[in-house]
This record gives sequence, C-alpha cells and structure tokens, in this order.
Amino acid sequence: MTKNIQLLLILIFIGGNLAAQNTVGLISYNPTKSFDGYNLVYPHNQPNVYLLNNCGEIVHRWDDAIDFRPGNTAYLYPNGNLVKTKRPSAVAGNPIWAGGGGAIVEMRDWDNQLLWSFEMNNDSMRLHHDIAPLDNGNVLMIAWKLRTLDEAIQAGRDTSFAPLTQGEIWEDIIIEVNPTGDIVWEWSTWDHLVQDRDATKDNFGVVSTSPRLVDINYDANDGKADWMHGNALDYNEDLKQVMISVPTFNEFWIIDHTTTTAQAATSSGGSSNLGGDLMYRWGFPAAYGGDSADQKSYYQHDVHWIDDYLPTSHPQYGYIAFFNNRVGADFSTANVIIPPWDMYSWEYTLDSDTYGPTDYLKTFTHPTPQDMYSTGLSSVQLLPNGNTLLCSGRWGYSFELTPDDEIVWEYITPRNGVNPATQGDTLLINNNLTFRMKRIPTDYQAFDGRDLTPQGYLELEPNLDFCPDIIDDVEEISQYDLKIYPNPASDILTIEWEKGGKEVGFKVYDLVGRKIEDMTATGGRKFLDISHWENGMYIVIINDMELKRVVVTR
Repeated sequence: MTKNIQLLLILIFIGGNLAAQNTVGLISYNPTKSFDGYNLVYPHNQPNVYLLNNCGEIVHRWDDAIDFRPGNTAYLYPNGNLVKTKRPSAVAGNPIWAGGGGAIVEMRDWDNQLLWSFEMNNDSMRLHHDIAPLDNGNVLMIAWKLRTLDEAIQAGRDTSFAPLTQGEIWEDIIIEVNPTGDIVWEWSTWDHLVQDRDATKDNFGVVSTSPRLVDINYDANDGKADWMHGNALDYNEDLKQVMISVPTFNEFWIIDHTTTTAQAATSSGGSSNLGGDLMYRWGFPAAYGGDSADQKSYYQHDVHWIDDYLPTSHPQYGYIAFFNNRVGADFSTANVIIPPWDMYSWEYTLDSDTYGPTDYLKTFTHPTPQDMYSTGLSSVQLLPNGNTLLCSGRWGYSFELTPDDEIVWEYITPRNGVNPATQGDTLLINNNLTFRMKRIPTDYQAFDGRDLTPQGYLELEPNLDFCPDIIDDVEEISQYDLKIYPNPASDILTIEWEKGGKEVGFKVYDLVGRKIEDMTATGGRKFLDISHWENGMYIVIINDMELKRVVVTR
C-alpha cells in the first residue's frame, strides 16, 4: 500500500469522525473541490445579516435591533452596501399578514450605517418576501394589495366557484422605488386579468386562448386572501425584464420593464409591445387552460436568471434556475430550464398556446434525495466552478454539489428558534429556517480593502479544531492531476485540477511564448472563454508547475 493511499484512508477515517462531532455549523468540507467564497445568510427568528467563510466563521455582520425579523432577503452591492428587507417581530393585529410578510426595505453601508429606508405596511398594502436591486440604485419590491370582495366580483371572480374564505383577496404588485422613497414604476396583476364565468363583469374572455393574462378564478390556495404568494423577484439588466415566482400558481412569470407605469397597466407599449401583459409563464399550463399533466414546477422558490457572480462562459449562463420544493412526496429538486427566448422578435415563443420547454435542462438533488426536502423557502445557486449550492430551507441545511454529485461542503444554520444553537444540538424541522444561502466569490469588488478577519461563529461552544484539521489533512495528500477538455476546443475550455486550496494560478502561452491568459481560480474547476483565441496550440501551466497542451481549432 502506497503512502498516499494510506494517508487517504486515514483522512477518510478522521474526516468521518470529525463530521460526527459537529451537529450544527460546518458539517463537512473539501477545500480542494469546494468553490471558495463568502456565504451571505439571513436566518429567520433573528435580526442580523451574516457573511461567513467556508469554515463557517463570521467575517462580517450587519446587526439590527432585536425586535426585527427578516422580510426575507438581503443583497450585497459591489460597493459594499447591503440592501435588506425586514419587519417588526410582532405582527398581531396587522391588517395584512401571511408567511413571508415584510414591511421595510433599507440600504446600509459596509459599516452598517443606514443610507435610506422605505416602508409599506398599512391596511391596504404590505411588502413581502423579496426584492431585486437594480444597477441604477433603485429597488424592485413585491407587495400585497388588498382588494375587497366587491372589487373581486366586479373583476370576474366567481365566488360560488372559487370562494374567498377571508372575504377579500390580495393581488401581488411590483413597485420600483428610488433612494428618495419615490415609486417610479408599478405593475399590478389587477390590470392583466381574464375570466370566463360572467360576461357582465370585467375581464371576460377565453382563458385557454389568453396565456398572457391571469385567470382570476384560478385558485390553488383554498380561497385565502394570499392568492398569489409571490416569493421571488429577479431582474435581467440586459433584457430589461422582471421575473416573479408565483408558487400558488406553480408558475413564474416574466414582465417587460421597458414600459412606463401607464403602459404597464395596458396590453401595449414597451420593447415587447405587450405593455404589462405576461411575456412568459412556465411551470403549470393548467393555470391558463392547459393540461395539468404538463406540470413541471411545484411551489417553487428562488426563481432567477443564472448570472450572479458568473462569467458568461459558464455553461448555464442566462438560463433560469429554481428550487422545486414539492416536486416529490418526500424530496425536492432544483432545476434549470432554457427559456424559449427569441432575441430577434423580442419575445418568448408560444407553442399551441402554451410555453415551452417541455422539460428541464438539468436537475439537481441530494445523493440521498430525501435529505433535501423542504415544502417552502430554499434556494439554488450555480457557482463559477460548475458546482451547485443548495439550501433546504426548512431544515437550514445547505450543501455544495459537484457535477459528479459529490458533496464537498455542508452547513447547518445554527439557530434553535430565537436562540443560537449549541454545538451538539440536534435540530428539528423549522428550528433553523433559512430562506436562502448565497455564496459570493472572494474577488467580488465589495471585499476590496475590507477586513474579513474571522470573528467567531454563529453557534455556541463551536468546535474550533474542526475546519483547520480538515484543511491540513486534505492539503497533505492532494495532487494537481490537471485535466483540460475538450481538446481540441473551439469556444469554451474547461480546466479541472485536484489540488488548489483556496486559490491557484494559471498561465496560458502560445507556442512563440506570448502570454495569453494570467488568472487565478478556486474550487477545482474553471470555464474559460477561448472564442477570441486564434487557431493553434497553447500551453496551460498551473502554479508554475504542471502543464498541459491544448489545441484550438474552429
């Protein structure tokens, strides 16, 4: 038996014993395959936003008063500012309240100084769930807007067919707010309804031939006022489009944002010339008159365009990802689809009055599927090195998966209700609710010049030796084993390696010695855009040691 194999067996044995010692916080970690970054997390039942390194140590935090709670998301800007949602912890007697309710959106700088704040929580409207920061400094927000029983009936709601058990209905609206607190753009579901029950009421039409409109009599939420429960919002800066996840419809919708507010209330205007009608919807065709057998989305969360922190060379860049909460009776998945976007006609193409695709491009799940099951919350993030970060929200369980379905990082949010968990605690469902977990690359602009010295842990009585022991043992036995493919290549080159720790360096030379690329990477894999390289042979060197030859031909 060779020394390396002996060391590997020792590592597996030690790693197994170490993993058994931790019940919260960091559970397992392979630093040679995990993507290095900082993890942004905003746990429920407490007021603070945290930035953690891959060892689970706090490297930065934005604290708030104890009587606030997440409402539910936070985002970090390249300049280090944080925009977050929150609400008062006490909600008794609030006119509008349901799970995911918010109230306040605020911007804070890196040092936690308040820059601006916007609040919407009254007897007719309330912010909830998610926001989408824009490059111009404005923020898109989801809000519930109360409609009375009379308003619903006039709009075509057939209460004998689809009762309103609370005597009212809340539509989702999307507003854009600037830093001075002005609403500068608005979209309302109420302006884009259809119904086929009563020709004497508003919005009468044929549901099955009106896929760009919302059937006011479609109800999968037992007549509750929280009719839509929009739980995710995303913005595509390139396309100028807004995407909202509507889980009670088992769909997500895309809306044109090149409209004015006046145009968004109609069916014309904007680049699409659709006004505020739906440009695209996907997940459950039965919600607009299609076949229920074609359902692909099941109470989804975290719907977004795949572009955060990614190079355009990433294989799934620009596609759509989401966490598919209730796809199975006892397991969840995350999925990627390719939307049928036609940039020349500037539209999402329809096929026989329904929208494709008919299936997922990719499906992610836990190697033991039942270990990733959450009926709500949760997130998915495709990482720059090809790995995938998944969060099963009701269990506060996050893990990183390689393309070969190997788990290379696991973390259990160490909260036990309103209290921090203690290392050794066994947490149950809903003890440590975590809406999302997002990893931000170490070279993100927000971290330039910042002090990211570890400040301790979220858990009490942490195991201080756990992560250092893992890193020391892995680095002792690992090797580069550099792989480059495809070879020959034409557009995208994938580079893989075994050793690397937190960061490795790559240099690429042509055969006359000219340096073509000089870069660093983490996580065992990098996708390199070579579409601008000339045909010929190149030399790839890792950390000035191991080299490979690659041929570029087109």
